[in-house]
Amino acid sequence: MLAIDSVEKRYRVGAFGGQQTTAVRGVTFDISPGEVVSLIGESGSGKSTIGKMVLRLVDITAGTVSVDGKSVAGLKGAELRDYYRVVQGVFQDPFSSFNPIFKVSHIFDLVRTSYFRSASSSEWRDRVATGLEHVGLDAGQVLHKYPHQLSGGQLQRLLIARALLLDIRYLVADEIISMLDASTRIDILNLLGDLKAKGVGVLFITHDLSLGNYISERTVILRRGRIAEMGATGDVFDRPLHPYTRMLLASVPSLRSRWGELLPGERAGAGWTPPADEPCLYHDCDDGQRNGVLAEPEPGRFIGCVHPNADGSCGRGAA
Repeated sequence: MLAIDSVEKRYRVGAFGGQQTTAVRGVTFDISPGEVVSLIGESGSGKSTIGKMVLRLVDITAGTVSVDGKSVAGLKGAELRDYYRVVQGVFQDPFSSFNPIFKVSHIFDLVRTSYFRSASSSEWRDRVATGLEHVGLDAGQVLHKYPHQLSGGQLQRLLIARALLLDIRYLVADEIISMLDASTRIDILNLLGDLKAKGVGVLFITHDLSLGNYISERTVILRRGRIAEMGATGDVFDRPLHPYTRMLLASVPSLRSRWGELLPGERAGAGWTPPADEPCLYHDCDDGQRNGVLAEPEPGRFIGCVHPNADGSCGRGAA
């Protein structure tokens, strides 16, 4: 199991780094093999920062990320390389993941150098060809080309194929289809579904609720670095408990409506705040159902405080 436990990330800001800003605060959830968990939030909510902490691309300020009970914070050298055998990431802009002066085969050569030095040339060619077949690509048609000669969808498939070469158990997919056209999006989503069927756990990071609803078993709604709501995807989308989740769902454009037909209260902006009289299920729960960050108002459903202050305290003054 990949577990994110009470994770926080603070950055130094201001002149000479004399101040701090908190990007992620007290986030806890886990991902099992063969499970897709959607991490959904607005731009700036901290979702990509969480993905980078899982991948060890940024340091964790507090809390732990662990695989099978072992923290990844102190991994170095061979241990860190072994970690990347089981946890890999694919990011929003596939073009930035390739060096434009090398052919795309270069990314596979790097994997071979780090993990498969003992493999013969023929064994390696067969392994790469098989990995590309799994993502719907032909080795003879893509490996000899430069990144600019391929589409964004093809490059994303290549990055997923590279991860598959390592027999990964978990994939961090950070906005991997936001730059692709509609038809290619479905292909990549279905590819992630194939990975799920093979037992790969996927952290699907997105700001698009419809995509999260399409692919995931569980959904984590993130707001300003905190979890607003978490639970089974069907429950979160069909019966949201947190007002922020309801606002997000009401803001999704519909094929049955046109611009200007939404009610004013259904439009949202970065400065959205819940109504002052909005009840807070977090504080309505018994103390035994609260862990200081999330409450469990019903089995398997978790929500955060509706009225948090910037420092994490409750705006209503509750404990």
